[in-house]
Amino acid sequence: MIVSMRPLAFAAALLATTAAYAQTAKPVKIGVLADEAGFASDIGGKGATLATRMAVEDFGGTVLNRPIEILSADMQNKPDVASNIARQWFDVDGVDMVTDIPVSSVALAVQAVAREKKKVLMISAATTTELTNAQCSPYTIHWADDTASLSVGATKAVVQAGGTSWYFITADFAFGTAMEKAASDAIKQAGGTVLGSVKHPIGTSDFGSYLLSAQGSGAKVVALANVGADTIGAIKQAGEFGLIAGGQRMVGYIVFITDVHSLGLELAKGLYVTEGFYWDQNDQTRAWSKRFFERHGKMPSKEQANTYLATLHWLKAVKAAGTTDSEPVTAAMKAMPTDYFGVPGSVRKDGRVLYDLALYQVKSPAESKAPWDYYTQVRAIPAAEAFLPLEKSTCPFVTAK
Repeated sequence: MIVSMRPLAFAAALLATTAAYAQTAKPVKIGVLADEAGFASDIGGKGATLATRMAVEDFGGTVLNRPIEILSADMQNKPDVASNIARQWFDVDGVDMVTDIPVSSVALAVQAVAREKKKVLMISAATTTELTNAQCSPYTIHWADDTASLSVGATKAVVQAGGTSWYFITADFAFGTAMEKAASDAIKQAGGTVLGSVKHPIGTSDFGSYLLSAQGSGAKVVALANVGADTIGAIKQAGEFGLIAGGQRMVGYIVFITDVHSLGLELAKGLYVTEGFYWDQNDQTRAWSKRFFERHGKMPSKEQANTYLATLHWLKAVKAAGTTDSEPVTAAMKAMPTDYFGVPGSVRKDGRVLYDLALYQVKSPAESKAPWDYYTQVRAIPAAEAFLPLEKSTCPFVTAK
């Protein structure tokens, strides 16, 4: 019997042609807009770019038979610098989606550019609720926890445990102001009182006067509405000033595991933190975090984990929509469930990603059994409790419908 080789030859030629097309096709481009050298570089920075790369690799390296290319830039925590980079990426470099984007003022500025250009943002770092409220964009998906969700868990638990009077040390920029307001509202709703607050500039090295004000207030709880190096500096100096030894508790509203690692457990022990991601949550977080650690030398922060998840969700939506065009891709992202390392979540019509959070307390050195074993869960915070309900949204394209 003679078997024709023509179908086999045709199939081989077709596969070769498809592979060649994927190599020569216009790439799909993702931009990682990060703080690579400033106060937030440890919690995102190069690690956020690595997380994006891991997402692309795990997806297979191509989408719609097109290679995926990653661009990254240091936006220096400046809204004007970040906006200029975003315009260059959208107008000249053909970037399809931008992710990471720390600092609320930067995120709002970049969102204005992306809204004008009808481009997708997957914001995995900035926390202001304005991103899905008055200044929302139909093309933004907000993956980072926000000022509303961060204020809920810690506040309720600490007030119920007797921490009824509070004093704020607040960073003097958009995030700090929004965080203090959201937390103050939550404190009052829980039956507590706010005795006062003081604001400090970003990059403060000496917290002495601010800590003395907090100490002198007599507040049972000192709340830190700052981030990164400022949070680390405030906690270190609080130990030197004897706040914890004097009986005051400390709550960090946006604390990352890398902050705790920098501080060490002796200084950070007892601190309350709210997280949507902790590397030791479940088998999936442990497996992914181990891979990240092998390449980065540190366990991932929630910002880096969210960047990975956001990138994967966008790539899945591009595949489902059959295009990189923003409107159908955004619609696909809002229609499909999210996968938060094995735990399902969702994306609301205003772009807010909904997932469960948890309140943790930092362990003492004696309680920690291994490197990076830093947190004990105090209470779960379900998504329905954590995030502002949609009916309170002031997002124009939501309220107009």
